[in-house]
Amino acid sequence: LKGPREEIVYVPCIYRNTGRKKPDFLATVDVNPKSPHYCQVIHRLPMPNVGDELHHSGWNACSSCFGDATKKRNRLILPSLISSRIYVVDVGTDLRAPRLFKVVNSEDVFWKCDLGYPHTSHCLGSGEIMISTLGDPAGNGKGGFILLDGETFEIKGNWEKGDKVPPMGYDFWYQPRHNVLISTEWGIPKCLGYGFNPNDLKKGRYGRRLNVWDWTTHTYIQAIDVGEDAAPLEIRFLHNPDAAEGFVGCTISSAIHRFYKTERGDWAAEKVIQVPSKKVEGWLLPEMPGFITDILISLDDRFLYFSNWLHGDVRQYDISDTRRPKLVGQVFVGGSITKGGPVTVCGDEELRSQPDPFVIQGKKVAGGPQMIQLSLDGKRLYVTTSLYSAWDRQFYPSLITDGSVMLQLDVDTERGGLTVNHSFLVDFGKEPDGPCLAHEIRYPGGDCTSDIWV
Repeated sequence: LKGPREEIVYVPCIYRNTGRKKPDFLATVDVNPKSPHYCQVIHRLPMPNVGDELHHSGWNACSSCFGDATKKRNRLILPSLISSRIYVVDVGTDLRAPRLFKVVNSEDVFWKCDLGYPHTSHCLGSGEIMISTLGDPAGNGKGGFILLDGETFEIKGNWEKGDKVPPMGYDFWYQPRHNVLISTEWGIPKCLGYGFNPNDLKKGRYGRRLNVWDWTTHTYIQAIDVGEDAAPLEIRFLHNPDAAEGFVGCTISSAIHRFYKTERGDWAAEKVIQVPSKKVEGWLLPEMPGFITDILISLDDRFLYFSNWLHGDVRQYDISDTRRPKLVGQVFVGGSITKGGPVTVCGDEELRSQPDPFVIQGKKVAGGPQMIQLSLDGKRLYVTTSLYSAWDRQFYPSLITDGSVMLQLDVDTERGGLTVNHSFLVDFGKEPDGPCLAHEIRYPGGDCTSDIWV
């Protein structure tokens, strides 16, 4: 919380599905208001291959390695969601100009782990790096984990042990004080890889479980059902390592569930927030869900934030009472229900009228709020607008032609509240190789979505 203000951020930028045969790249963005390069991409590190679909990133070392002076946060781990390659990027030599350090080939992932479609990367207190996956090499659903050596970045094998594995995977968070890891489920890779097909709903092709693992034995011990086609994505424990609870965002059902340890010692979940769907005309379905795609918890465990990618709003909840979150901030920055667009809202439990299109510095923002990252002091919330290239192309075609953006929201940390900082805009539509899709945001010094305290 008392760390220095962020001056640069790292953002994976994607060209897959844009029609531009360019490799994805890691952008370094200047976010220092005193810098002459404020809101500019100051460095680009292209990957050596085309079509990777960079997505999320993680560190070789984080707060779980606290007390080990030999560990340095100097390598950024970049799994590729589609190609299954894993890139290791050196950010220690020059923070402002990262360079490629190592490539873990997809064949190694396939053969050594029988896994594919890697997603979330977390460092472990052991010095190893653990990466969750969505499926097997053929694109069937399979929840598993890849272990990398923290020095050589060679694949050591699978983290999970035993015959039982979940039918799907996605994100995860671990909490050693409670001997637990909990993972989530998005969907079957070969189904969601080409876009969202409503016919896949009700067919078991999207996830519905939180999967509980024994941290010590690495075995799968429990499934918590959060509803058919819920598609639970990002999962966050409270940062307090003693806390036996946290929150998960369910995308298709547009609900936030609180998960917690019961008096019996197992785990359970309860819905604490429901974003109502809107009755619409001119869209894929007669009802449009909010589509919660990213959530985070402030470092002091006081506020929960999440983005509704389709409805277009970012929300802030006071979670002082974790069972009864209280909405204290909300702002619309795009989305599918803005006035003058193809979608007409016929029934809305929350809004009296459709929001105005979001325009900043003369640019009409395409897409909706998606990945979010909070400053260490909790006062600035960064937002990008791309979800996943195949879904971007389907739901927001203008993202492909105009590129995504990065925005910054000012946060009232006293009473709660969100406002757009109109002096901040990073326009990825102006990239030298053409408009691209910017995704997750990382700070060199760590942040509230990558660091786990043990």
